[in-house]
Amino acid sequence: MSDADQTQTTDTWLYGWALGYAAVGAASLLVPLYAIDLGAGAFLVSLIAATAAFAGVPGAILWGRLVARTRRRRPFILVALGASAGVFLVLPFLASPWTVLAANAALWFVVAAAAPVLNVVVVEGYEPSLWTQRFGLLNHYQGYGWLAGLVAGGVWSAVAGSHVGLPALAAKRLFFVGGATATLAGVFVVFLRYPEAATMSEQRFRRLSRRFRAGNGGAERATRAVPFGPARIYWALREIRLGRGSLTRLRGRFSARLLRYLLAATVFFAGFSAFFGPLPAYLVDAGYATDEVFVLFILSSAASAAAYARAGTAAAAFDPFRLQVGALLFRAGAFPIVAVTGAAIAPPTGLLVVGALFLALGASWAVIAVTATGLVSGLASETVRAEALGIYTAIGSLGGGIGSVLGGAIADAVGYLPAFGVAGGCVVVGILVAGRAEMAAHEPVQG
Repeated sequence: MSDADQTQTTDTWLYGWALGYAAVGAASLLVPLYAIDLGAGAFLVSLIAATAAFAGVPGAILWGRLVARTRRRRPFILVALGASAGVFLVLPFLASPWTVLAANAALWFVVAAAAPVLNVVVVEGYEPSLWTQRFGLLNHYQGYGWLAGLVAGGVWSAVAGSHVGLPALAAKRLFFVGGATATLAGVFVVFLRYPEAATMSEQRFRRLSRRFRAGNGGAERATRAVPFGPARIYWALREIRLGRGSLTRLRGRFSARLLRYLLAATVFFAGFSAFFGPLPAYLVDAGYATDEVFVLFILSSAASAAAYARAGTAAAAFDPFRLQVGALLFRAGAFPIVAVTGAAIAPPTGLLVVGALFLALGASWAVIAVTATGLVSGLASETVRAEALGIYTAIGSLGGGIGSVLGGAIADAVGYLPAFGVAGGCVVVGILVAGRAEMAAHEPVQG
C-alpha cells in the first residue's frame, strides 16, 4: 500500500467526526430558532450564542488535562459524539427556551472537549512541515460538515411544511432526531476507523507547534480556521502565561501599537456579535421563515469560504490595514442597513436584498480574518508572536460572547435598529483605536 493510500485509509475516521459536526452546524442556527418558537426573545437568543462560546472553554480545558494525563484520545472523541447525540435526543422534549439554552451549553461543552484531541491526532506521525496540510484536512472535514448541516437544515425546513405537512415546531424536533442519528453514525465510523494508539504527547505537540508558528505561521492560521470558538480559545489560553502582573508583563513584551490593536480587535469583535447574536430573532420577527433564515446564513458562510483565497492574495498585494478598514467600515454601515431593509422590504423581495448584504458580510469577514492574523504577526516580534496570536484569538472569541449579550439586551429593551446601530458603532470605535496603532507593516516593532 502506498503512503497516499495509507494516509487516506487512516483519515477515514474523519468522516465520522464530519457527520457529527454537520449536526452541530445545523444546530448552531436551529437551536436559536427552536428557542424562538418556544417563546424566546432577542436577549435570550443572544444568551444562547454567548453561552455557546463560554460553556465550551471549561470543557476543552478539563478534557485537555485528562488527555495529557491519560494519553488516550479515541474515548474522548467517542464520548463527545455520543453526548452530542444525547443532547439532540433531549431537545425535542424541552418546552422552555431556558432549558434549550442549558441544553445548548451542554452541547458546546462536549463538542469543545474534543478540541484538544483533534489537533493532535491529525498530525500524529507527520513532520511539522506537513502540519499546515494536516490542519487544512481537519478544517476541510469540519468546514464542509458544518456547511452540509446548514444546507440540510435549510432544505428540511423548506420541505417539512409544504411537502410533509409538519408544523414548524414539530419539524425542528424531528430534525434534532435526525441529527442524533447522524451523530450516532459518526460514533460507529470513528470507533471502527480510528487510527492506532497515539505516541505524541500534548506537550510535544505544543512545543513543535510553537516552533512551527514562529517560522511561518501556517499552523496557527490553520488551527484558528476551525469554525467553533471554544477550540480556538483553548489553544489560545494554553499559549498565554497569565498570573499576577500579567498586564505589566504584556506592556513590557508587546509594543504599544500591538496592545492598541488587540484592544481594537476586542471592540470590533464585540460589535460583530452584538449584530449576529440577536440576528435570528430579528429575522423571524421581520417575517422570514426558518428555511429563509438558513439560506441567509448559508450565503454568508459560502461567501466567506469563497473569498479567503482572494483575500489572502489582496493582502499580499496591498496594504492589509487599509483592506481591513474597508471591510470593517462596510460592516459598520451594513449592520443598521440590515435592520432597516429587513423590516421595510418584506420577503421574498427582501430576501434578495438582505441575501446580497449577507453575501457581502461573509466576504468582508474573509478579509478581516486574513488581514488580522498578518497585522498581529507584523506588530509582534518573533519571540512573542505565538503569544500575541493566542491573545488575539482569545479576546476575539471572548469579546464576541460579551457582544452577544450586549446586542441582545439592547434589542430586547429598545429595539433591533438601536442594537444594530450600537454594533456598527462598536466597529467604528474599533477602527479608530486601531488607527491610533499606526499599523504600517514596515515600521520596527518592540521586542
